[in-house]
Amino acid sequence: MASIKRKSAPTHEKGRPGKKQKNATSDKRPSFLQQDEPSFPRGGASVLTPLEQKQIQIQAKNDVLFEQSTGKKAPRNEHVDEENEAQLSGDIEAASTEARRKPKTKNKFRNAGLASGEERKEKGVRIEGLSYKRLVPGSMVLGQVSQINQYDLALSLPNNLTGYVPITSVSDSRTKVVEALARLEREDEDDGTDNTESENKVLDLKSYFVVGQYLRAYVVSTEKDTAHGTKGRRHIELSINPRQANSGLERSSLVINSMIQASVKSVEDHGLVMELGVEGDTIRGFMSSKEIGPNFELSQVQVGAVYLCLITGLSANGNIVKLSADPQRSGNLKQGHFLTDAPTIDCFLPGTAVEFLVSEVIASGIVGKAMGLLDLTADIIHSGSAASGKNLEDRYSVGNRIKGRIICTFPEAEPSKLGISLLEHNLSFQSCPTSTKSEAKTRSPVEALPISTIIPEAKVVKVEPGWGLLVDVGVKGIRGYVHISRIADGKIENLAADTGPYKVGSSHAARIIGYNYIDGLYIVSLEPKILAQPFLSVDDVEVGQNVKGSIQKLLVNENGINGLIVSIAEGITGLVPEIHFSDIHLQHPERKFKEGASVKARVLSKLPAKRQLRLTLKKTLVNSDSAIWSSYDTLRPDAEAPGTIVKVMSSGAVVQFYGPVRGFLPVSEMSESYIDDPTKHFRTGQVIKVRILSTDCAEKRMIVSCKAPPVNGPTQQEHLRTLAVGSLAIGTVSEKVNDHIIIDLEGSSIKAILPFEHLVDGSAQKSSSAAKRIRVGQNMSDLLVLDKAEGKRLVRVSSKPSLLKAARSGKLIKSFEDVYEGVEVDGYVNNVTATGVFIHFAGDTSGLLLKNQLPDDAISLPNFGMRRNESISARVLSVDHAQQRFLLTMKPKPAAKGETAEANEAVSSLGEGLLSDPVDGNSSSIDDFSFGKITKARINSVKDTQLNVQLANGVQGRIDVSEVFDNISDIKDRKSPLKSFRSKQVLPVRVLGVFDSRNHRFLPISHRGKAPVFELSAKPSDLGSVDIDILTVDKIQVESTHLVFVNNLGDDCVWVNISPNVRGRIKALELSDDLSVLRDLSKNFPVGSALKAKVINVDVVNNRLDLSARSASSTKPLTINDLSPGMVLPGRVTKVNERQIMVQLNETLSGTVNLVDLADDYSKADPTIYEKNQIIRICVKFVDSPNKRVFFSTRPSRVLSSSLPVEDREIHSVSDLTVNGIVRGFIKNIADNGVFISLGGNVTAFVRVSNLSDLYLKDWKSHLQIDQLVKGKVIEVDTALNHVQMSLKNSHIDKNYKPPLTFTDMTVGQIITGKIRKVEDFGVFIVVDNSANVSGLCHKTQMAAGKAPDPQKLYEVGDLVKAKVLKIDREKRRISFGLKASFFKSEVVAENDIEDDLMASESRIANDASSSEDSGMEEVINMLTTGASEKPDGRQELDETQDADSEISMDKSGVAINGDSSNTIHQGLDAGGFDWTGGLASSKPQDLPSESDAEASQPTKNKRRKAEPQIDRTGDLDVHGPQSIADYERLLLGQPNSSVLWLGYMAFQLQLSEVDKAREIAERALRTIHIREQDEKLNVWVALLNLENTYGTEESLDGVFKRACQHCDGLDMSERLVSIFIQSGQHDRADALLTTTLSKYSSSSSPSLYLNAATFYLTTLNQPTRAHALLPRAMQSLPVHTHVDLTKLFALLEFSSPNGDPERGRTLFENLLSTVGTKKLDLWSVYVDAEVKRGGDGKDTKGVVGEDDNERVRGLFERVSKMSGWKPRQMKFWFGKWAAWEDKIGNEAGRKRVEGLAEEWVRTKGEERGREKGYGG
Repeated sequence: MASIKRKSAPTHEKGRPGKKQKNATSDKRPSFLQQDEPSFPRGGASVLTPLEQKQIQIQAKNDVLFEQSTGKKAPRNEHVDEENEAQLSGDIEAASTEARRKPKTKNKFRNAGLASGEERKEKGVRIEGLSYKRLVPGSMVLGQVSQINQYDLALSLPNNLTGYVPITSVSDSRTKVVEALARLEREDEDDGTDNTESENKVLDLKSYFVVGQYLRAYVVSTEKDTAHGTKGRRHIELSINPRQANSGLERSSLVINSMIQASVKSVEDHGLVMELGVEGDTIRGFMSSKEIGPNFELSQVQVGAVYLCLITGLSANGNIVKLSADPQRSGNLKQGHFLTDAPTIDCFLPGTAVEFLVSEVIASGIVGKAMGLLDLTADIIHSGSAASGKNLEDRYSVGNRIKGRIICTFPEAEPSKLGISLLEHNLSFQSCPTSTKSEAKTRSPVEALPISTIIPEAKVVKVEPGWGLLVDVGVKGIRGYVHISRIADGKIENLAADTGPYKVGSSHAARIIGYNYIDGLYIVSLEPKILAQPFLSVDDVEVGQNVKGSIQKLLVNENGINGLIVSIAEGITGLVPEIHFSDIHLQHPERKFKEGASVKARVLSKLPAKRQLRLTLKKTLVNSDSAIWSSYDTLRPDAEAPGTIVKVMSSGAVVQFYGPVRGFLPVSEMSESYIDDPTKHFRTGQVIKVRILSTDCAEKRMIVSCKAPPVNGPTQQEHLRTLAVGSLAIGTVSEKVNDHIIIDLEGSSIKAILPFEHLVDGSAQKSSSAAKRIRVGQNMSDLLVLDKAEGKRLVRVSSKPSLLKAARSGKLIKSFEDVYEGVEVDGYVNNVTATGVFIHFAGDTSGLLLKNQLPDDAISLPNFGMRRNESISARVLSVDHAQQRFLLTMKPKPAAKGETAEANEAVSSLGEGLLSDPVDGNSSSIDDFSFGKITKARINSVKDTQLNVQLANGVQGRIDVSEVFDNISDIKDRKSPLKSFRSKQVLPVRVLGVFDSRNHRFLPISHRGKAPVFELSAKPSDLGSVDIDILTVDKIQVESTHLVFVNNLGDDCVWVNISPNVRGRIKALELSDDLSVLRDLSKNFPVGSALKAKVINVDVVNNRLDLSARSASSTKPLTINDLSPGMVLPGRVTKVNERQIMVQLNETLSGTVNLVDLADDYSKADPTIYEKNQIIRICVKFVDSPNKRVFFSTRPSRVLSSSLPVEDREIHSVSDLTVNGIVRGFIKNIADNGVFISLGGNVTAFVRVSNLSDLYLKDWKSHLQIDQLVKGKVIEVDTALNHVQMSLKNSHIDKNYKPPLTFTDMTVGQIITGKIRKVEDFGVFIVVDNSANVSGLCHKTQMAAGKAPDPQKLYEVGDLVKAKVLKIDREKRRISFGLKASFFKSEVVAENDIEDDLMASESRIANDASSSEDSGMEEVINMLTTGASEKPDGRQELDETQDADSEISMDKSGVAINGDSSNTIHQGLDAGGFDWTGGLASSKPQDLPSESDAEASQPTKNKRRKAEPQIDRTGDLDVHGPQSIADYERLLLGQPNSSVLWLGYMAFQLQLSEVDKAREIAERALRTIHIREQDEKLNVWVALLNLENTYGTEESLDGVFKRACQHCDGLDMSERLVSIFIQSGQHDRADALLTTTLSKYSSSSSPSLYLNAATFYLTTLNQPTRAHALLPRAMQSLPVHTHVDLTKLFALLEFSSPNGDPERGRTLFENLLSTVGTKKLDLWSVYVDAEVKRGGDGKDTKGVVGEDDNERVRGLFERVSKMSGWKPRQMKFWFGKWAAWEDKIGNEAGRKRVEGLAEEWVRTKGEERGREKGYGG
């Protein structure tokens, strides 16, 4: 063995602890062998850090304590970490106690848990597992991918640790892609492009890694994440970047059989070029395609993917490293794939397998040395003791050489050591395959026992005191680990193997809470609180499940509460959006929902990747029993369920269900009535019950309807078709009409009619009495289906006892085949005529009862004594088979012998078993027709599928077509096999059984009745054989071939008969190899036609057969795994739209054919040429197995192997495209910044607007449409980002392209065509066709001969014209056109009057751009010279159109900050004259700047409205209103919800000194007013508070106040009571209540509360200190967006209050301007107004002129005017305000100075604009 070379030998016994790296990505990390410390540091400083010095002091103190307690010398080389300090101190105390009692007794716990004796301490190598505290930045660990999230990887680490790898710590190539996407996202935000789908696909880590993959990880940080609480979670951040995972490796360290981490740099044809991250750019790795491993394919490998690889070889120069990522090779240690030669110790990194020499074996693990120098330790888990339960001393002994795999490093351990694993799955790099005890199938551990599984009895197999338990969870080979903190809810004091509740062998209920791939252990909890939790993770929650939870948090925005956070289990919360609070819109949701309140909710959707749940509290959804629509695959038309409207549009509404399922409700399907505007009838959040009209699973689309199901819906048709006449049904009475009942049949949506007369058999009175007892909603059973009309959707039922008895006995006539002469039958009267009575039976079968066959006593009665629907019994007199008619009689059988008598005797004898006129001439009794009997039969009629025959008089039989022929060659006409038979023909037959005509099925011979229909066979093979074997489904074998006959035709299949009792199905795709015959099934496969078919599937349980008539057909159903690209198969078209067609291969397999795959020539790609259910030939193009999607192609080059040229080649990926290539595609999407074009596969190209055309297109979108075929040139291809850019310009595509005409190409006399661009009074402007936007003017004098016409009447914009160039001015680039007809006959007309108009027009057009801004500056000067322009209502006109970036109107938070809005939003409580705002609310709005220019042009909204006269609606009261109690009572009957009336009523009683009655009226009002009228109730509560404050006691007032807070908002009621106290002069009570309110509602209060309190303290109580303290308190409690507004109002309060400090107000304003910016003109305006009102109006507070105040105001005006960046309209307002103030104080000189400053500002602005435009101002 080669010697190990050390780079440097340590000179100190103890290395310096590792420090956290500042830049873990770029800095090189040294190996775990520490670098040498300097022996003599510069300056004589200590080599120890302060942390090391502190550790030495603590160690010395522990040594002293140890010596005092044990009498022994403390060990020097033992390193004790924080995790074991508590355990050690406990041992010290125990040792001290035992020393006094039994000095020689050893501490067993210490010996077992920490070391094996003093000798263990002297050696200095401790066995310790990896823990959070032992992980330091720079540590390396071996991990297994346990979870792949959207932006990170979760790695299982040793000893039940989990680390996370961010998406930016994967590899350098991966990081570059992420950074490029970030830059692209910023560009897309600027362009308005949405490429989220493609970006998510590139960022998807699932295409880079697989669960269970082994990786080496570098520990970046082990910080606590405090985002989840004050305590914080321990978060381990890892990096798998090879630059860090291979840190310490150099060229000399790369040896064969060592493991190295590598990332994919590029994917080549035969393998992968890998990046190793080792210093030196010349070293690269190469991995052959055969070495990737079974989990990856070369075509699926992504650049930037990371693999843990085995070094299998090196090139001669060492620059190329051969790698293998195949775990079957790297994990096969028997072939020597472990490290045997190590030039440096840096080769020993996690993941590398080594052989080491065991130096010590104890109960807690194994210690060994690799290559005689490096210490290795395996703890109790990774030594295999935990999993096997065997004693390590029995398995290993000192001196053994064993193999293990390094799993972690301990950088701070002394002496240096590594962690190693002996577990088999880590050695072989395989996951733990396992199986439960109840099954032998091998599955992954997570599949065998999913997370959250509860195990009723988990048996304890091992106890480790101070560590935990190992339990048997019922999975072979894997045990569960229960940490000591997971055993019980409380703390476990004692844990022993032989005593206590958790001893070995005890069983407990347990729950799986995780699985560690590296440890190979389930993480288990025995805690009762964990067992009782309904969910442990979001994955446990099912969509649509009802859950219970408690409100954890109320989400608040500027509009109020917009969401609830509901906790449904520990650590699992869900969001309830605002629209799902309730079935109705809540005005004040905070009154209903309080934090901690219990709620019942239903899960709407979940996102496990983001751990998000959406819940609903709507009772309609929570209590609904309807099916949960959570997947499009399970939805079928006509299904009904409730849904929530999430969006209402003019065209309809979007209805949301569960999960991702959404449906569109068209406006035409919203109601039976016409709906003009859906927003008037529906609202967002409304729950409606809808019915599915259609679904598209592939497109994830669904159309729903609110209308009632149509009468001919597919579901109703199916139910109606399967409803058999003569069967019994159950139903519910839905409606009672005049003479019948409407019943909803159970199990279907079919409605049936039950006439009153069919309730009983008796008289009409009995029927009427029975009908009266029927109630709507009553369930009715034993309903006999009499007949049905599928076309009219009409079903008639009966509950007559006589008909029910006949149906149960099998004697009910349901068709003409059930009629036999002489048989007694039961029916009812359908019609009575003069010649007889028509008797009706089931199945629309009627017989005639002639008059002469009625009883003699009935002939003379009116209507023969019968009524319609009356029950009647009769006997069949005769049957006419040819005319399908029969006669009935009610007369007794005559005694005379005649023809009729003989017939009756025949029927009678048949009932006795005797035969009349048998066809074979030998049979005498019906019993002779036994099973297997060979006889003769006479054909009565020939049908398509059977021969109706007669064996004797009254004895019928049938021969199914399947029982006529033995071979298909015997059939002359395969489409009509029975065509050769004739009526009256006698055939030899053999009796098989009895045909049940009621259920149309074959029965054994033992089931025959009085008049059976025999099932016969005429096959030659049956007639010649001795024994007959009846064919059944269980006797049919797969692959067997049979002669079958078509029995019925379906939409996509045909039903065939193999025998009378065996029926099968042949799908349309399996009918023939010739697809042309499949286009018309009814024509090519009529009912009765014969086929040769092979059985491909047998389902005995469901009595179902699947057959195939194709020449070569596999019996195995085709699955998605059987498909491969290039397969050509037949398919059935199931859906056709303008973009694609859906093709179905079988019941479970379907795919799409997109436009680019329809034809080789895109110009012939037309999906509409296909029809639904059409059979076509398709070729499999691409199979997406993970997502279960298949894409097909119908290109002739694929499906027909056509040799015709391919006009448009297939494009599979971006790599198929080359720059400058010409391709065609279909427009996929039209965005604002360009067009997306589908080129094929997943390749989509983007065309910018600038690359759409060589010509200028004003409205370019109108020239394009979705699915339009376009041709373009590829101008850019980015394979890394999968991006393609194209150009559609003809100059790029056409080599013979002629550029558009330019101005220089135009010549005088040239004839052109063009379009009218603009129409003016003096002429029209024309744009020349096929030009670079060349245009000119045609003067009106050149339009027609004679008088100049009016251009406005002749032409419109867009008209096509033909013109002649008359004149060209090259200098001014102007063209004059002529439109006269004479110009086109070579006539020359002079033009003299055009030039001036042309000059004027062009000049006007050129100046249009700057006219608006110039006019704004002119208005400033005009306003200053002539006075501000006033609108009729006296308001200043600031601007007509608001600037896009105007900052006057609104700050960023959206809170209005002008004086008007402040008066509206923050106005104090109105308490009868007291003003909480201290006079601020009375400030005039016009004194402050307008919020926006748009608002300035609108009338003031809060003007005081004139009082409207009250109209007396009672008609009984006089003009003076109610004057008595009776008057009030009459008014309240009509207006019970009017608080005005109730309060007037109370005042009326108080005038009469009836205080108690006034209280009663108030209580009555609270009970009467509707619960929705909360504002009306609030008025009554306030009135009651006023009443108790004036006439009641403190106790009564307190009681009313508490009740009011329970029913109304507590904050609102508190503010109103404070106002009442202030009005009544009770300032002390007001102060106390206000203090309590501020403390209780500090977080949920509004700005008005703090402002009102400050006004009260400052103005009323004269306590400025308390008022000043409120502002910082409010800043801490209120949202940030209210701070600016609130600070402004506090500053105004200092100016307006008599006790305020104006200097403090100025400080607040200055601080506010420095915070939000000095460009807030509205804030400056408020500041100036405050100064003006305080004393800057020319007089001070004492009425004396205050020049200091005026100068202060003038200084503010000048500060603003000197600032740059203002817009002209803003300065117009400011100078106007300044000039008005100077006029007000009478300073004429000041006004002139303002005018001068304004003119100077306008002049300066004009010069700046001139310089910007390039010409002088």
